[in-house]
Amino acid sequence: MHILVTNDDGIQAPGLLALVKELRLLGEVSILAPDHNWSASGHVKTLNRPLRVRPVLLADGTPALSSDGAPSDCVALALMGVIETPIDVVVSGINPNANIGHDVTYSGTVTAAMEAAIGGVHGVAVSLDAPEFFSGMLDYTTAAKVARVVTAKLMEQDFPKNVLLNVNVPYLNHDELKGYRVSRQGLRIYRDELVRREDPRGRPYYWIGGETPTGVPNEGTDFGDLMAGYVSITPIQLDLTAHDQLERVKKWDWSSDEILKFV
Repeated sequence: MHILVTNDDGIQAPGLLALVKELRLLGEVSILAPDHNWSASGHVKTLNRPLRVRPVLLADGTPALSSDGAPSDCVALALMGVIETPIDVVVSGINPNANIGHDVTYSGTVTAAMEAAIGGVHGVAVSLDAPEFFSGMLDYTTAAKVARVVTAKLMEQDFPKNVLLNVNVPYLNHDELKGYRVSRQGLRIYRDELVRREDPRGRPYYWIGGETPTGVPNEGTDFGDLMAGYVSITPIQLDLTAHDQLERVKKWDWSSDEILKFV
């Protein structure tokens, strides 16, 4: 098995190194990750400038590649030939905070796995539900073990490559986990606030601030299962069509005479 590891926190992030060490137990691991933090970058494809790739060493001396592109750029570069050996699965992470509900549209961790799905390769995104304002070094041991288990299980299955797995792990010791649950995407509650300030010249600038987001802890959802102490695994497809609304919108009057009223 040939595994590509990437992330959105940057090539030297400790979560990436923990993931690399654990996934080596499954097979060959290649690494191509951003050269700086791209958190909350969403799904990016860089087309208006050249992308640079350079060799680096991780903290333990592991050779890797870094790029000035986004996480999704890193996956695209690897799949299109920067890494010459064919890749079987892309594992993105370990993100230090959970990616649940609507987070998946913002998360560079998740959208790197989405790029794998677009490229016809299995994708797994792994996030750790660590405290938002944790002081000290986070322990990624449990999340790395979970990533190995999920990746190994995925590669045993006849599973469609256009569906990725979004994995969220409680911040617990491995023996404290209640188990693994397959969850539906839940509802994230954002408590954003617009913070307006002025620079020394009196010109306004803005921060998107506010309290840490929460969620609705319904059983069977990613947020609910995570809060209950379970590893949450959500299969995600890229078809965003609201299928239950197709027939309704088809019934709207789309005739030429009707459309001319709005032109």
